[in-house]
Amino acid sequence: MFRIDTPDSAYHDVWIVIPAFNEASVIADVVSDVRAVFPNVVCVDDGSPDDTGERALRAGAHVVRHPVNLGQGAAIQTGVEYARSRPGAAVFATFDADGQHRVKDVIRMIDRLSVDDLDVVVGTRFGGQVPTRMPPLRRVLFPLIAKLSPASRKLGLTDAHNGLRVFGRTVADGLNLTMNGMSHASEFISLIVENGWRVAEEPVEIIYTDYSMSKGQPLVNGVNIVFDGLMRRRMRR
Repeated sequence: MFRIDTPDSAYHDVWIVIPAFNEASVIADVVSDVRAVFPNVVCVDDGSPDDTGERALRAGAHVVRHPVNLGQGAAIQTGVEYARSRPGAAVFATFDADGQHRVKDVIRMIDRLSVDDLDVVVGTRFGGQVPTRMPPLRRVLFPLIAKLSPASRKLGLTDAHNGLRVFGRTVADGLNLTMNGMSHASEFISLIVENGWRVAEEPVEIIYTDYSMSKGQPLVNGVNIVFDGLMRRRMRR
């Protein structure tokens, strides 16, 4: 575990959590872009065999390392636990390491969190113009998967797979992701329902590059995520 001091900022109480696995080629740029606005960034190096952690550290992030790869859900949980232990931490955001997300969307989501008196703001790529580079099959399947998820359907959410989320201290303190892999996406939505957290969607733009699409999860994982979410509901009854 590493810690560094960061400069003061208007967003001194905001922490950006970036789970990362084998992102050495892009992580420094991602961290630098985020830290141009948000000084507090924690990157969870999820057992990467490359030098993801070292590059994130040099770019100015706090770095926590998993000795082995545990999956994105575990990395997010570790990052949130680290961030919420920091003095003054009040607002938290999850942000992908592959360059798909935009800092300007995080700023808008933070404003929405406070103005609308919400607990969570989740990004949706279907609230505005759909990115032209988004694979056509994903345009069809992602909204369908959201409709198949009972929790997403109950909340009226359109994009259960979006990794861009902003939330306050109540959610950070209550977050307990037990699904280590990509199924954490459904679990996060289920936790919103179970805890009665106030939630809204905010349209965001996803930047689809050859690199980010090469890192993307197979579409069959979307079905698995919904199935895992259903199984979790049955086990908690």
